[in-house]
Amino acid sequence: MEGWWARNIVEPGKLPLFLALTAFILTFLITRTITRMIRAGRGPFRNVSPGGLHIHHVVPGIILTVIGGFGVIGGYGHGFGSGLSAVLFGMGVGLVLDEFALVLHLADVYWTEQGRQSVEVVVLTAALVGLMLLGFVPFGVNGVTDEEQQDRLTVIANIGLNFLIALIALMKGKLRLAVIGAFIPYFSLVGAVRLARPTSPWAKRFYRNRPRARARSRIRAYRHDKRWDRLGRRFQDMVAGAPSR
Repeated sequence: MEGWWARNIVEPGKLPLFLALTAFILTFLITRTITRMIRAGRGPFRNVSPGGLHIHHVVPGIILTVIGGFGVIGGYGHGFGSGLSAVLFGMGVGLVLDEFALVLHLADVYWTEQGRQSVEVVVLTAALVGLMLLGFVPFGVNGVTDEEQQDRLTVIANIGLNFLIALIALMKGKLRLAVIGAFIPYFSLVGAVRLARPTSPWAKRFYRNRPRARARSRIRAYRHDKRWDRLGRRFQDMVAGAPSR
């Protein structure tokens, strides 16, 4: 385990990325816990409103993101300073993306239906950063033999093919399958071969003159949303709290 850690995390310079991802996830979970306690009127936490002006946590999030981002760049990804800056950056991003929907709509939609978009963005971001962190590093590691180099070239080709399949799934409106497929290729393959969602770029381009395909796409999307949206909403409510009715 120590050899893998040094070879794939420390030596390629991924330690700041690991620290940032960990801080990002923990900050989001802690922030959601605190906001839910404030909403329920429990615990010692209260909204910060100096002079009657409510300070959303996206504000300190931006400050931490700026400080941490420039700190990581200035430290070239090495040393204690870069590690600390990566933690600050991850905390800042966690605070900012927790209120992503608020920034997107320029309104306080934190506990509304639109506020669910923040949770979706956080999950997507964590998945993509996790892929960058755990992804196999084909180059940038010293002491690679010719056989290992050939194996890594094969890995690169497989990653390129997987990326193309995931891109097709994304064009078909299968965002979740495309993201999961970045880790497990079979998921993106399912999204790539199935009918596109009716509002996706793929449907608008290739179903334009195919009315039967458009009709099947609408029916399938309706049945899928009716079946799975309820489970997705339950997961979001469990993580972030149910929106106000």
